[in-house]
Amino acid sequence: MESPILNNKDQFPTEDIIFSHIGKSKAAWTALFGYILENHPDILPEWRYYNDGKSWLLKVVKKKKTIFWLSILKNAFRTAFYFGEKAKDVIHKSELPKEYKDQFFKGKTFGKIHAITVILTSKKDIETVKMLIAIKESIK
Repeated sequence: MESPILNNKDQFPTEDIIFSHIGKSKAAWTALFGYILENHPDILPEWRYYNDGKSWLLKVVKKKKTIFWLSILKNAFRTAFYFGEKAKDVIHKSELPKEYKDQFFKGKTFGKIHAITVILTSKKDIETVKMLIAIKESIK
């Protein structure tokens, strides 16, 4: 898996910096955060530098619940959603593409936590993230 590239602790990730790294994926970025702002105004982004991974990550939260994590890659960005066992039925019955269901059911787990990552390079990738946000919000 490609490593995040925002590694300078002293350089806060402004839009100019982000867009200089993600290139043509800027349209996907704008679409994703436009969707979140319009449809989920209570979901808020929080940039933090994490010493363990030596990079800036965007933690996207609703109150105290983490919806997803986002990292910047070269010419793209990646979202990572983490789900517990309660999500099994919801994921199974969802309209998620097979590759993302396979990540959940067959991918690496962290204890009882399953990860689904989406690398966004174009606006078409937003639909998967929208589904994952809906699934995350549906699980109590």
